[in-house]
Amino acid sequence: MNPPPLPVRRRFPWILYCIVLVLIVLVALAPVGSVVACGLIANAHGCRVDEGSVHPCMINGKDYGQLLYTLGVMGWLMLVTLPAGALAFVLWLIVLIIHRTNWRDARELTEARRGEAGKREAF
Repeated sequence: MNPPPLPVRRRFPWILYCIVLVLIVLVALAPVGSVVACGLIANAHGCRVDEGSVHPCMINGKDYGQLLYTLGVMGWLMLVTLPAGALAFVLWLIVLIIHRTNWRDARELTEARRGEAGKREAF
């Protein structure tokens, strides 16, 4: 007769929380990346970019002025994404703390019950 299988200890899902955190940061900082890309491209090719109007920017014989203008103006989305990202981070942190606390308490309770069961079997 085989002994009963040992219970599998479940690990806390850190990877899930890390993935969600990375997504929050990427969405919150996406407009910053857009403005940085716009600035780097425009400076590398000697183009002028501002929010007032589209300026021609010839790169390899093609005009990228409208694209650079759009990338630059997308920076205004930071007014929404940065506060939303901060709020999402706070909510993420609250959920993480609550989940981790409940997970730890449940694990300690399970281990305590196993210890009591082991003591009963010894008698």
